[in-house]
Amino acid sequence: MTDQTVHRKDTTVNLGPKDVTELTHDLEDMTAKGKPDNLVENEHSVQVKLANQQANPDSPLYSVKSFDDLGLTPELLKGVYGMGFTKPSKIQERALPLLLADPPTNMIGQSQSGTGKTAAFVLAMLSRVDPTQKCTQALCIAPARELARQIMDVVQQMGKYTDITAAYAIKDEAPERGQKIDAHIVIGTPGTVHELQRTRKLDLKRVRIFVLDEADNMLDQQGLGEQSVRIKNLVPKTCQIVLFSATFAPVVHTFAQRFAPDANSISLQVKELSVDGIKQFYMDCRDEEHKLEVLNSLYSLLTVGQSIIFVRRRDTADRIARLMTEAGHEVVSLHGKLETTERDAVMSAFRTGTTKVLITTNVLARGIDISQVNMVINYDIPVDGTGKPDPETYLHRIGRTGRFGRTGAAINFVHDHKSFQEMKAIQDHFGRPIVKIDTEDWEAMEKTLRLSL
Repeated sequence: MTDQTVHRKDTTVNLGPKDVTELTHDLEDMTAKGKPDNLVENEHSVQVKLANQQANPDSPLYSVKSFDDLGLTPELLKGVYGMGFTKPSKIQERALPLLLADPPTNMIGQSQSGTGKTAAFVLAMLSRVDPTQKCTQALCIAPARELARQIMDVVQQMGKYTDITAAYAIKDEAPERGQKIDAHIVIGTPGTVHELQRTRKLDLKRVRIFVLDEADNMLDQQGLGEQSVRIKNLVPKTCQIVLFSATFAPVVHTFAQRFAPDANSISLQVKELSVDGIKQFYMDCRDEEHKLEVLNSLYSLLTVGQSIIFVRRRDTADRIARLMTEAGHEVVSLHGKLETTERDAVMSAFRTGTTKVLITTNVLARGIDISQVNMVINYDIPVDGTGKPDPETYLHRIGRTGRFGRTGAAINFVHDHKSFQEMKAIQDHFGRPIVKIDTEDWEAMEKTLRLSL
């Protein structure tokens, strides 16, 4: 966006006013095109449970069919339409009236990526900011810097006609010694936000809205959960708390209700969150070494747009990357052990399509939207901290393909009784078939997968 100035020194992004004559989007043309390409419409209705149990959640007061009905400023409305939105998605129809209501009310939202949830809470943050007050008024934290950057992109686009400023609070993007963050909106990761507040570089006393994206991951992990609670205790008690995620395990949902008391709830059922456009397969390998052979053969046979290979361990990611590179495949690995500059470079190359194959741990399992990905491989079946099959992480993983209503394939590798039972438990959880592909019949395998990609 040509009107934006990024000051790397203090990591402040100026979202200042832009001349109206530069608004080049023709709204009638956008309406004719229909909904933007980055939204998934879910056939099922959105379930709403209001904190005020006397109120009727199906009342027209709690639903909108047009962004014009939300009482937004003209500048924000231009930003929304300028992004290509023509009407609210189903989740936005129900969530936005609740998020923007006065007095502000807490919200716990469950909705898969690609349904417009990020745009919904970003619009809420922008709406709560008073641009005339030079202080931080909105805070959003996410479990990974890659997701924080993605959220910032939406803030920049949606707020580009306003005087609202935004800044990062992520590692290696923090202000230099003696400098403070006074941007209206701050997007960051829990550890960095807490450190900036501890060193008095970030003042949270005037924050009006506090958002946790991928909240189940934030609240379920002991380290992130503790940091998130500390941050919550630093914002005003009157602050609006908003939690969004694609899934909420029962124990995490109970914690979320304590974290965001008296919250309105908006959700989809777990089975409805399983992306219909994704065809799920499994390959029964003889052992760990055979998994590598099958993986190499798979990429030799198929022409894949972009793909992500998920593993449990960092050393496995690096080993596969090395062996596949030696076999002539262009791949990169991404995990938490890399330096932040390396992670940013890897993600940038993958986003632009320079790199076609990304091998990663769960750092990318949640929230990252890359529409060109049409195949996900679970080289290792995801398990939780106790070693049990983890359907929630599986759902987040396979959700990286079949993005925005496109088709895609998810392939699971099993190599012994234990890994087969892990996969079967996930299959039973979602009630969706995971079809076997014979690793000894490459011609049949190629034909099956080509029909899915």
